[in-house]
Amino acid sequence: MQQISSQKKRRGRNEQQNIAYLFILFPVVLLIGFGILPIVMALYFSFTDYNIIEPANWLGLANFQKIFHDEFFFISLKNTLVYTFLYVPLGLVVSLGTALLLNEKRKSTTLFRTFFYLPVLCSTVATATIWYWLLNPQYGLLNQLLRLVGIDGPAWLYSSNWAMTAIVIMSVWMTFGGNMMIFLAGLQGINPVLYEAADMEGANSWQKFSRITWPQLSKTTFLVTTQLIIGAFQVFDQAYMLTKGEPGNSTITLVYYIYNKGFGGLALKECENEWYQRKKRQKYFCGIS
Repeated sequence: MQQISSQKKRRGRNEQQNIAYLFILFPVVLLIGFGILPIVMALYFSFTDYNIIEPANWLGLANFQKIFHDEFFFISLKNTLVYTFLYVPLGLVVSLGTALLLNEKRKSTTLFRTFFYLPVLCSTVATATIWYWLLNPQYGLLNQLLRLVGIDGPAWLYSSNWAMTAIVIMSVWMTFGGNMMIFLAGLQGINPVLYEAADMEGANSWQKFSRITWPQLSKTTFLVTTQLIIGAFQVFDQAYMLTKGEPGNSTITLVYYIYNKGFGGLALKECENEWYQRKKRQKYFCGIS
């Protein structure tokens, strides 16, 4: 009887393990297919001359040498770093500050949490359309509000000094809702006994924040900061929709640079291909009839 029961237990464990492996298999396949494999392919194609139509030709380090002799690469790198240094601290402060305000247990907090999270659900195209109107130097709402307090607002998207700042403001507005929810989860995970002890010691609001809240949110802050940095280096939609990299190449980012090099160079090579020029579609790419 003991042997039979032990065999049943082993079968039960084996079945549980098989089911667990099946559950693990699906995300592993997705990770390999949509994560690791594209990275490996991108790394391989970076050493080749590849235009999708023709087979890839091995070039070695020629592409990297060409990049480091391209001034637009360094312009895009500088613009991306400027965007990162503006976007990450501002996004962190706004999301954490909003989470602190909405951490209070009141009837209206749930409604405000919903309102502040809504921009995360909006598409970049819709958001860019709204902000293109808000940032209009003559009729935009932002400059109208600045005029009420006696400030002559800048030509946001038409000034090389302010265009990147305008994109940062829009990006923070788009993304702070998601980071706010992460900070709210972190705040609600702090033991309230710590605040009760601080109240008994006569600590003020700043002391409770600096001695309790901020240290307890260290892991949450690290997560949000990492997400903000990754998002900053991936910025493309905002620059493409609002400024197209202008004025004066002040909003060309790394991803925008890659986009222009990849798809712009592809269209050019398609037009130069003798086989492709014999097709009727060539006039849409090259203007040749």
